[in-house]
Amino acid sequence: MIPLPIPLPIPWRLAARLASLQGRVLRLELKEIGFGPQFTLGAFGLKPAFGKPDVTIRASVADYLALALRREDPDTLFFSRRLVIEGETELGLVVKNALDSADW
Repeated sequence: MIPLPIPLPIPWRLAARLASLQGRVLRLELKEIGFGPQFTLGAFGLKPAFGKPDVTIRASVADYLALALRREDPDTLFFSRRLVIEGETELGLVVKNALDSADW
């Protein structure tokens, strides 16, 4: 029997900013391997998603880590083409801005 994936709870303020991700598929692709996890926003947080992504955000592991640790600004990475958004770019920018403004 395959266990059902458990949604990853996120702070309600972040969930509100990511509301446009509801029912949409986001892929966080790793440049080094050419694929990565896919998520959608469900009622209880982020959950795994399958199928063709609506938006893909691509960066190296080092750049994702730099973003998470706030050592790099996402706009700097975006304009230097180290962070690439493909697909529904507007949705990607909403996700990027929501994550950038989150208080971790």
